[in-house]
Amino acid sequence: MTTKTVESLREKHDLILTYWISQREMADDFGGNFNSSDDLKAQSSELLEIVLKTITPENITDPYSPDLQPLFDYISGLTISRAKQGFSPRETATYIFSLKDALLRALGEIITDDTQELYRTTLEVSKFVDNIGITSFETFIKGREEVILSQADEMAELSTPVIKVWDGIIAMPIIGTLDSARTQVVMENLLQGIVDSESSIAILDISGVPAVDSLVAQHLIKTVNAIRLLGADCVISGIRPEIAQTVVHLGIDLSKMVTKATLASALKYSLTTLQLEVRRVQKDKSN
Repeated sequence: MTTKTVESLREKHDLILTYWISQREMADDFGGNFNSSDDLKAQSSELLEIVLKTITPENITDPYSPDLQPLFDYISGLTISRAKQGFSPRETATYIFSLKDALLRALGEIITDDTQELYRTTLEVSKFVDNIGITSFETFIKGREEVILSQADEMAELSTPVIKVWDGIIAMPIIGTLDSARTQVVMENLLQGIVDSESSIAILDISGVPAVDSLVAQHLIKTVNAIRLLGADCVISGIRPEIAQTVVHLGIDLSKMVTKATLASALKYSLTTLQLEVRRVQKDKSN
C-alpha cells in the first residue's frame, strides 16, 4: 500500500463508515436488542478512525509492529465491552471482519488505473483486518480463561472451609477431587486455621471425595504430617466401605492415621482426646 492510498482512505472516512454501517444494518446477525443504529454508528466511527489513523504502508504487512499496539489495545477493550453487552465472540469477529468489505469497496474507487496495485493492496488490507479479528478472538479466549481460573480459585476456597466445631477442635469438609493444587489449599487453610483458633485437633472429612487412590492417600498423609508439625492431631473422617476396600486393595498404609467412618465419630473421638464429655441434661418437670 502506498502513502497516497493511505491518505485517500483517511479522506474517505465518512464514505467508508457509511458503507460499513449500511452493510451491518442489513446483515442477518445485526442485533437490534444489543445495539441501536446510533450506538452502532458511534462505535464503528471510533474503530474506523483508529484503524485509519494507525495504518501505514510499513505496518500494514507487519502485525507485530509497535505502531499497531494502540489499535490492538482498543480492539481488546472493544471485545471485552461487547462481551459484557452479551455479544458472542462470533458476532464481534463478524462485526470486525465486515469492515474489510467497506475498505475494499473504497479501495476500488481510489485505485482505478492499476489492477496489480489494486490486487496487492486488497490482499494487504484483507490480512490486516484478519489480524484485527484474530486479536479479538485471542482477547475473548484470554478473558474467558481468566474468569475460569478466578472461579476455580473461588470454588477451591469455598469448598475447603475451616469450621470451628468446638474449643480446640476445627474441621474441614472436602468436596470433590483432591489433587496436588487442591491439597496445597487444604493444607494452607488447615494450618492457618489451627494457628488462628489455637486448636489441637483438626478433623479432615472426606465424605465428599468421590474416590481415594494412591495419589489421594499420599496427599492426605502429607497433610496429616504437616498438621503434626504444628503439634496438633488430625482425624480423617468419612471413610466409606468402598474407600476402605480400595485402600486395602491398593495396599496403602494408613495405620499411622486416625480414621473414622463418620464426622460424628471423629468429633466424639476428638472430645474424648481432649477429656471433654457432652451429656444430655434433662429438665426437671415440676408443677
